[in-house]
Amino acid sequence: MAERFGLPLCLVGDDCTAFDFLLVYLAVKENTPPVLALRDTSGGNGNPLWVDFIAGKMGHRRRFGGGRGQPLARAMGLKGGASPHIVDATAGLGRDGFVLASLGARVTLLERSPVMAALLDDGLERARQHPATRLIVDDHLQLVHTDAATWLRQCPPRDRPEVVYLDPMYPHRSKRALVKKEMRALRAMVGDDADAPALLAAALACAKKRVVVKRPKGAPPLDGPKPAGEVASKNTRYDIYGGLRTED
Repeated sequence: MAERFGLPLCLVGDDCTAFDFLLVYLAVKENTPPVLALRDTSGGNGNPLWVDFIAGKMGHRRRFGGGRGQPLARAMGLKGGASPHIVDATAGLGRDGFVLASLGARVTLLERSPVMAALLDDGLERARQHPATRLIVDDHLQLVHTDAATWLRQCPPRDRPEVVYLDPMYPHRSKRALVKKEMRALRAMVGDDADAPALLAAALACAKKRVVVKRPKGAPPLDGPKPAGEVASKNTRYDIYGGLRTED
């Protein structure tokens, strides 16, 4: 794992105090594979973080999330029998990408952080071993550890996706944004995505049909072209660049 993702290796008995976060394998449930988890060693934030597509919130969202009628799916243009190729260029913990794959889209997850890519890879492998999620991973998901802007610029014409999805990390405005353990971990691993406008430009040049950008409700659009439309939910807004037909 360390060699594959270019991560420093800290063995048992080594002095690991120089690292604020460590990736460790944990046994979290009897008779299930161990999970690769991100542990905060600074003493400032509770439990380890791992990717779980099978149970918990993701299991509930997969079964009861609203299907193709939910705002995320509508923003992507998932209607009728449409099953577009969607590139999730800011995969993070992979939750939205996995939901879209479970709804029938073919999803390519791009993640530049080696730590987040390792967590995603582990979560996908465990999902591949579970009967409820095996086909979603095998038939609809691909993870690529890469810089998304570079990938989008170099994508061959035959591989261009119908949709590019961006969920950039935005600068926090209050300490409350750091309360969640995963938010602190994500910020530590990927930063605030100051290059989001450049990523938007690369996405617009690559997508065949549309680019969708996830924003907090009330936040301004990314710097660049004005969105052609939006799909809103309670706390989130999906800015759409390109085709506006979100539902029939």
